[in-house]
Amino acid sequence: MKNIMQNNTNKKHEILLGLTTTPNSDWRGKVAEMKKFGIKKIALFPTFLNVQQRKELYALLEEIEDLEIPHVHLRSQDMEAWEMELFEKKYKTSLYNIHMGHELNACLEEHRGKIFIENHFKPFDEKYLSQFGGICFDVQHHARSKFQAPGTYKLVNELLNSHTVGCCHVSAFPQMRYVLKRLWKRVGGHYMLGLSELDYIGQYRQYLPYYISLELENSFEEQLKAKQHVEKILNT
Repeated sequence: MKNIMQNNTNKKHEILLGLTTTPNSDWRGKVAEMKKFGIKKIALFPTFLNVQQRKELYALLEEIEDLEIPHVHLRSQDMEAWEMELFEKKYKTSLYNIHMGHELNACLEEHRGKIFIENHFKPFDEKYLSQFGGICFDVQHHARSKFQAPGTYKLVNELLNSHTVGCCHVSAFPQMRYVLKRLWKRVGGHYMLGLSELDYIGQYRQYLPYYISLELENSFEEQLKAKQHVEKILNT
């Protein structure tokens, strides 16, 4: 297994708060929190926004001085060249991911080597995977596959040991204790109900790259606690 190191320090990992844009995620509120808490480095997930909404988001992010966005989850079909230039030149983005099986539009072709393919519950097409930089390791998807798709779990384990792991996503692994609350709030694994829903990550530490992106709908105030919890897990 090869992991991409993005920093010259001796740290093994750096946890990035995730600015997600799913319907349950208040992405405008998260930008306001960045100002409140002095957050200058994030992972960006503009996956649920059309181009006009993305323009609004980028305008809000312009207000954060010295912002860095090392990792972006791309929309494979409608990203535009000016967006990629913004990421590369302004925000020092060096890692991207897309979902498995998605084809790239023309402006993404030149970035193939920096685009990583996210594992899901279906086996990887290795020929397709070989056209990109490697794997974006979605840790929760993999943990769930162990029970929901054992064949995929075994294959992904093999590929994690033989391919570059460039970036990763961490979300909540739902626990029985929160079943009723999760149903009541109508949220899935991208919403963390308790810090213990992140404990599973310790089982997969050998596959984790330098940057670990929190793919959570929770506020940044809650994600800061999640970040501390993950750091504690990985440092024990």
